[in-house]
Parts: sequence; C-alpha cells; structure tokens
Amino acid sequence: MLKLNRMTDYGIVVLGALAQRQGEIVPTASLAELTGLKQPTVAKVAKLLLATGLLETQRGAAGGYRLGAPASSISLVQIIESIEGPIAVNDCVDGAQDPCAISSGCFMSGNWNKVNATLRAALQQMSLADLLDPAQLFPAMPNSAMPNPATLNIDNMPGDTAPEKITNIFSVEREDEPNGCNHPDN
Repeated sequence: MLKLNRMTDYGIVVLGALAQRQGEIVPTASLAELTGLKQPTVAKVAKLLLATGLLETQRGAAGGYRLGAPASSISLVQIIESIEGPIAVNDCVDGAQDPCAISSGCFMSGNWNKVNATLRAALQQMSLADLLDPAQLFPAMPNSAMPNPATLNIDNMPGDTAPEKITNIFSVEREDEPNGCNHPDN
C-alpha cells in the first residue's frame, strides 16, 4: 500500500492552515493551536518545509511562518519530497534510496519507472489549493444523481434491512439534547 508518512500529513495540515491565513505571519504556538498538533511537531515540520522554500520565516517577537509561494503553485510532489525525499514506489525505480539488488536481471525494473513517473505526474498536477477546495477535487454531482431521502423506500432496500431493524437514518442524536449521553439529566 502506498501511504504518506505522518510527518507529510502534518506538513500538509500546517501548509493548509497557513494558506488559509493568506500571507499572515503565524507563530508556531498559533499554528499548533490551529492545527491541533503539538508545538514541537509543528516546529519540526516547519523546519523541513522551510529548508525547501515552501515556508518563509520571520524572526523576533512578531515572528512566525507564512507560505513561501501561493497555495496554487505548491504541488503535492513538492510537499511530499520536502519531507520524505524523492517519490519512489519501490526500490526498482531510478532515484530510489536503496537501489534494487536484482534490477540488472529483472524484466520488471523498467516498468516500475513508468508507474512511478505516472504517479509523480498525478501528484505534480495537484496543488495545495486543490486540497483546500474540495469542489475542485470532487466536482458537484448533478442533482439528478443525488438520492432524495424523502423518496427512499426502506421496504426495497437490499440485504437484511427489514423496516423494524432500521431506525431513522437521517436523524442525528445531538450531545446537547436531552437524549444525548452528555446531557446533565442522564
């Protein structure tokens, strides 16, 4: 499974918080509060992002961080590689940290470079701004494709969902209402 490491995920969160502040200098403590991360984690991530130019810093009493470029020009490739190093789906691709020991006799080695290049190109096309605006990632579905809850017929639902087993699936029990588990009367 391809998976970003936790620090990369934190880096995206920090960059996203700064993108929403549109050029403001934001202190590390404020970034920690905004993101829910611990201050040492924010500082560590910021140091990695600063080294690659994705962040700028200002020192002093009014110091902190801001984006080094507009969110629309920061690609996911830049973010990932600033924290994890070059993107490599496995050890067989050019630029892998630990080159494959059998690549000279393997019929698959050249094919992995194509897979890696395709993945990298897809991540290059995605920007930080795209992540901040889900409408760009997932264009709105036409209304005709969205189910209308008022017209759902629970008698015709697939599987073992007899009407007596289904509670009102469209209601949400709120914690501040009398039936909620955090209400003082319970």
